Amino acid sequence: MNTAKNEIQSLLQKLPDDCSFEDIQYHLYVIEKIRKGIERAEIEGVVSQDEVEKRFDKWATK
Repeated sequence: MNTAKNEIQSLLQKLPDDCSFEDIQYHLYVIEKIRKGIERAEIEGVVSQDEVEKRFDKWATK
């Protein structure tokens, strides 16, 4: 399991040398949102693409 420090070091190695603090903050924000989304999906489950399309069709036709 990667630690937060390891993940940040990996991120910094991937970013260009001239990146700004805002660039770093943005990437950290995105990583955290993705992590929380995956965690929520594992806990609550997911909806299949077919089910999403069915629900959307019902909503969109009203």
